[in-house]
Amino acid sequence: MWAWARFSCSAVTLAVVVWRLGTGPFLDGLRTIHAGALAAAAAIFAVTTVCYAWRWKLVARGLGVDLPMSAAVPAYYRALFLNATLPGGIAGDVHRGISHGRDVRDVGRALRSVAWERLAGQVVQILVTVVILLALPSPVQAYMPWVALALGAGAAGALVLARGQSGRARARWPRFCRAASDDVHNGLLARTAWPGIALASGLGLAGHAATFALAAWTVGATAPMSRLLPITLVVIAAMTLPSIAGWGPREGVAAWVFGAAGMGAQQGVATAVVYGVMVLVASLPGAAVLVVAWFGHTRRAGGPQPVLRKRAARA
Repeated sequence: MWAWARFSCSAVTLAVVVWRLGTGPFLDGLRTIHAGALAAAAAIFAVTTVCYAWRWKLVARGLGVDLPMSAAVPAYYRALFLNATLPGGIAGDVHRGISHGRDVRDVGRALRSVAWERLAGQVVQILVTVVILLALPSPVQAYMPWVALALGAGAAGALVLARGQSGRARARWPRFCRAASDDVHNGLLARTAWPGIALASGLGLAGHAATFALAAWTVGATAPMSRLLPITLVVIAAMTLPSIAGWGPREGVAAWVFGAAGMGAQQGVATAVVYGVMVLVASLPGAAVLVVAWFGHTRRAGGPQPVLRKRAARA
């Protein structure tokens, strides 16, 4: 039911955008895409992917399931491609966690490393977004002090609740509590880990913002980066919502925030469409990683058969 609800909400959002604005903004966005913009987006995407792979490596090392960058980068490319093409937006992360876990023979710890790595990125994104939206003018600036207060109160409440329930929690599921505490201490807050995690997350967010600004300029927006940045961060925050391979909330929020900023809802939808195409094209190396892995698996699976036949013939 939850899966169908997520799919339905995204589909309804797209349907409402098409109903209100028509298909023109979608087609206009597709017409403006050119090779230069795609190449620039792919270059930004490559830097962003390396930053995220480094963040994953730092968290995994703290949890005792380290992996080399030569394996982390292609695995992250593959995950981003799957996230961009499959519903839900997390299938790629689950896949890289399970694949890494099979390589190190500890699927549970590898999946935890992926979960903590993504959570660390979300925390940094929230903090940066709140600070920038408080400082720069945007359609949501008036509401940001209340948002900041709500986030602070929620974090404080969660901390108090966790401490109040710690005694009973240890009695119920001590291994879970111990593992979570150790993961946070060793994987996220270690002195050799958290500066790199924060830096990689910040650079990754900057890469997404730069790609979205490039998409806006591609469709004809003339606003400077100082005006585009808060709008971009609002749309990027919407991308964390459940979607249909990235589509749905992004277009709906882009239409609203561009319209509220006086830049036109049509331009917002066109920008979101171009951004989606840019991300899909830039993530295509992940498809190549999937193909290479499939051929390697097929070759390994088919390799022993001739040997078995020869042994059977000799017998």
